[in-house]
Amino acid sequence: VQLQASGGGLVQPGGSLRLSCVASGDIFSVSFMGWYRQAPGKQRELVAIVRGGDDTEIVDWVKGRFTISSDNAQKTVYLQMNSLKPEDAAVYYCNQGIIRRYGGYPVSYWGKGTLVTVSS
Repeated sequence: VQLQASGGGLVQPGGSLRLSCVASGDIFSVSFMGWYRQAPGKQRELVAIVRGGDDTEIVDWVKGRFTISSDNAQKTVYLQMNSLKPEDAAVYYCNQGIIRRYGGYPVSYWGKGTLVTVSS
């Protein structure tokens, strides 16, 4: 199983980016999909997660600016980031709970990360 994230880049404060993460490989289903971020010198932190396709959770400091959505059939999770601030700059990692067979338990997989830079 591999997760491929894309969509990062350089954006000015107030700008927008849309991150995507698609899973590929031997996958029966996906239990949860989420985005984490890690800024230099800081620990990786949860940004948003969607469970079962429609149960979403977004951390308070991005609520109202970021939206998570998913397409379970395409095994893809998106993070729409609006009104970006310099403090949002980080490497963003996608995380998916992959079930590889009927009745199996989800195993957590991580993408390699995509860099988001917010600067004028």
